[in-house]
Amino acid sequence: MIAVIDYGAGNLRSVANALDAAGVSYTLASAADSLTSATQIILPGVGHFGQMMRALDDLNLRGVLIDRIEAGVPFLGICLGMQALFEGSDEAPEVSGLGIFGGRSVRFPDTVRVPHMGWNQVSRQANSKLFAVFKDDPWFYFAHSFYIPQNRATAALCEYALPYSAAVEHENIFGVQFHPEKSADSGQLLLKGFLER
Repeated sequence: MIAVIDYGAGNLRSVANALDAAGVSYTLASAADSLTSATQIILPGVGHFGQMMRALDDLNLRGVLIDRIEAGVPFLGICLGMQALFEGSDEAPEVSGLGIFGGRSVRFPDTVRVPHMGWNQVSRQANSKLFAVFKDDPWFYFAHSFYIPQNRATAALCEYALPYSAAVEHENIFGVQFHPEKSADSGQLLLKGFLER
């Protein structure tokens, strides 16, 4: 069963609508036992990094989420859900991320309008499993003020003032900075690729 983490905020309804459109069964998970039996896990996220991580801690989801990811369960983090995979964020320096990857999210420079909102094209990196379903570099919808710099897990790049990680992946772990649930056909195709893992 696909578990979509419900921590009381985020773009949950839009993600649920996208999964409904894909014709897949899922459950909304706000308790640890909902994740222990999940065959795939999706963490949607919008808003503030600190608030999301504190909500996960309040629900006692941090430990089981890390355990399930490390056990090889396919995981997809969306927007803040991707940033949660890292050690932290400059948005809330006192709050720890999941620490699956090293590094942290940083704010876009003042030379550009923040947040970065709207459609942008991503460039796929070689050997990306998540983007193997695309013949060309696709366009997705973004809405964020903080970004993950390019790193060893980067699966796709986007440029807004500078190149940054539009997606990351490593083995069973996937994260996207954009919102596939708001990205029309490209988003549905990407979700389909993840769901078929």
